Amino acid sequence: MLFLWYPKCTTCQRAKKFLDEHGAVYTPRHIKEENPTVDELRTWWQASGLPLKKFFNTSGIQYRELGLKDKLPSMGEEEQLALLASDGMLVKRPILVGEGFVLTGFRQGEWEEKM
Repeated sequence: MLFLWYPKCTTCQRAKKFLDEHGAVYTPRHIKEENPTVDELRTWWQASGLPLKKFFNTSGIQYRELGLKDKLPSMGEEEQLALLASDGMLVKRPILVGEGFVLTGFRQGEWEEKM
């Protein structure tokens, strides 16, 4: 599995602890140092079945500073994907990518189902 996270994020820390306690085999990836690409984001978004908006870190500073709450509805999907790929801090985290699933954010019950 691929685990995208930001080490200073407490939710990401809880998710990592959960993975470690459950003996999960994963590759960690620092989301700020190694931004997801447009192609990766497109693949994960399509595999997740979630609306693209769910891939945005809506509580992040950049999201608020860029006024994305008001701008996203009028942006096309490719424009949104390019924006997400431009800054890992815009991306909802953590993200867990596994065989046949993509999870955004950490909800323990949901992660337990996929483990």
